[in-house]
Order: sequence, then C-alpha cells, then structure tokens
Amino acid sequence: MRTYVLTHVGDGALLRSLDTLVGQERCATADVLAHIAEVDARRLYLPAGFPSMYEYCVGKLRLSEDAAYKRIQAARAARQFPAIFPAIAEGRLHLSAVVRLAGHLTPGNADELLNAAAHKNLAELEKLLAERFPQPDVATRLEALAGNPVLQQLSSRTVAPDERGNLELSPAAVEPPAARPRVFPLAPERYALQLTLPQRTHDKLQHAKALLGHAVPSGDLAEVLDRALDALIEKLERRKCAAASRPRATAARRSSDPRHTPAAVKREVWARDRGRCTFVSGAGHRCSESMRLEFDHVEPVARGGRATVEGLRLRCRAHNQYEAERVFGTGFMEHKRREHRRAQESATARRGTKLQARGEVMPWLLRLGIGEREAREAVALSGAAPDAPLEERVRLALRQLGPPQRRVAAGPAASVGA
Repeated sequence: MRTYVLTHVGDGALLRSLDTLVGQERCATADVLAHIAEVDARRLYLPAGFPSMYEYCVGKLRLSEDAAYKRIQAARAARQFPAIFPAIAEGRLHLSAVVRLAGHLTPGNADELLNAAAHKNLAELEKLLAERFPQPDVATRLEALAGNPVLQQLSSRTVAPDERGNLELSPAAVEPPAARPRVFPLAPERYALQLTLPQRTHDKLQHAKALLGHAVPSGDLAEVLDRALDALIEKLERRKCAAASRPRATAARRSSDPRHTPAAVKREVWARDRGRCTFVSGAGHRCSESMRLEFDHVEPVARGGRATVEGLRLRCRAHNQYEAERVFGTGFMEHKRREHRRAQESATARRGTKLQARGEVMPWLLRLGIGEREAREAVALSGAAPDAPLEERVRLALRQLGPPQRRVAAGPAASVGA
C-alpha cells in the first residue's frame, strides 16, 4: 500500500520531489486537456450515455463541477489555439488564466496575448485584460450583508455557467452573487432560495399571495411558491406529456401526419420511460437527462416508423440528434440543420422588415390624431406594405380606417396610389 507520510524525507529531497511532481502534474493537465478537447470534438460522451461533455466529466470522470467547467473551457480554447497546451505544460499559464483569457483570444492576437499573460497571477491578469479590453464603469452600489450565515457563505463564492448554461459554484472572491439565483441546502429537506426579482415577477408574486389569502392566511412565500409550482407543473405536464387527471376516452384515430403523436400515447410513453432519456451506452449506462426531452421514433418516420407506444421512446435532444446521425449520416443531418437555420433566418428577416415598416407608419398616424389602438389595427390590416415608399404605406394604412367595403388589401406598390 502506498503511504503518504513524508516525515522521514529530508528538506532538500522534499522540495526537489515537490518541484518534480508539480511539473509532472502540469504536463498531465495539458494531456488531460488534449484528451477532453478530442473527446468533446468527437462527441464521444454521447455513445457513453451522457448528454454533454460537462455531464461526462462529472458523472464518468468524477471531476468536481468547478474542475469540469474549467477543464472543458480550457480544452476548447486550447483546441482552437494550440499554443495553450505547451504554455500549461511548462507552467507559463494555469487553468484559471486560460479560462479568463478564452473569451478574448482571436487568431490575430492569440500569440501576443498568451505571451503577455505568461506567469501572471489572477490579479495581474485582470489588470492586463482591463488595459487591453477596457469596460465601462459599473454603477455605484453599497450593500450590507446581514448577519445571516447563509448570506455570508454565499458572499465568498461566485457562480459561473457551465456549457449548458447551468450555474455552477466556484470559489472566488469577485463579488457576492447578489443578483444571481442560488438554492442552498440548510438542513435535511430544507433549502434557502436566493434570487433577485424584476418588478413584474415581484408583482405577480404579490398578486398570487393576495389571491391565496384565504388558503394561506399567513402569506408564507414558501407556501405560495409551492402552490404556484404545483399549478405550473400541472400545466407543463399537460402540454409536454399530455398528462390528465381524467383522460378522456376517445376513439382511436389514424392521423394523416405520421409524426402526430396521440395524447394517450404520449402519456403512456412518458410514464413508461419515467420522464428521462432512454439512451443506454454499450457499458449499460443510461443517460440521466430529464430536460429538453423529445418523443423519438424507434424506427425513423422516413422508414415507416409510427407513433405508437412501442414505436416511441424519450430521448434528450443530444441523443436524438446522435441517433439521427447514426442512421442517416452526419453529412445529411448537417445539411438539414443548415437548411433549417437558413429558413429561420429568412423568417426572422421577414418579420423584422414588417416590424420596421409598421414602426415607421405608426408615428405618422398618431400625429394625425388617430388613437393608438385604431392606428395599430390599421397598420396590421394594411400589412404595412414593407416594399412601398413610406408615403404610400401611410396612405394605405389610412384607407383601413374607413368602412370595411372601402378597405384596400396590401399589394404591389403600384396599386396603392390607384
């Protein structure tokens, strides 16, 4: 058995051994980053049964949340800028420095910025980045933390988002996360919730508290939130998995759309799969993801798959896409994704054009003394004729304010002034 008691080692030998081990650790860290970067790029976490590289590092490699976050961010930066690997192996940069630098590195400045950051501690690095990438002044704010041990503990930490946007704690002395959400365990089955609410959410909470005045006369916010979450979960379960306290007995109908999933089928599949991704790796590990779940056809629709209880399963978004790539090929799916993105961008551009046109017409109608509601309806009825000159668009909107028989539908610019 290896012993870790070093009381018998002389001072000089102890220091030399420590220097050697730290050097080996740096080289090992660079190797770990290279492996993480390659596993991440190949998405090998998917066949292993994990929905993301972050979940793989925490669940399979047993890294802490903070260690996983730092290594993934550093690995991705190093894959893009390979000079980071030797800088870590040689001790010129540490992981925290790479994570802090990652958002500022570009092909044009990477070599120079990495050299400038070499051997700097975090305080020196922050000063360097402030000089190179100045930020606007922050608002003056003075806040006092009450003598609450939970708040005092929170004040010594900060949070950083993981690769999926989840907030993860990491020890740091940056600033108290006063405006960031945090659930903190206090005792068995007891938690503290800390968050900052916008005015609209505060008003909703107060309104719910007032409506529950008879049921919760104490006005206890924990009870109000519990009841609000019950109502929200019930609504979301109805929409997501067709949950119903009293399912209606309806005759089975065969939809012409092969992708249509009957509510009864959704309920049974969701219950059978326990609201969790069903992907299982070759080693027997089942994906633990319970967010962004999708009803996936066991046999693809293109190959005759049907929306039956036996023909459907729950898959997280990542494993649903992984299965599609496995069946149809990565190139085909990338092509489909590009087509989808182009269609979305085109639709967004069309909506933006219409909104811009409406925004230009509205002020003119209001100046003419037309009420805001009538003006909005007139612009909507006219379609705002986005391709027509502004004068013609205003005229067309004005025509919508007359009797219905005199209204003119939006059309080519030439017909507006007829």
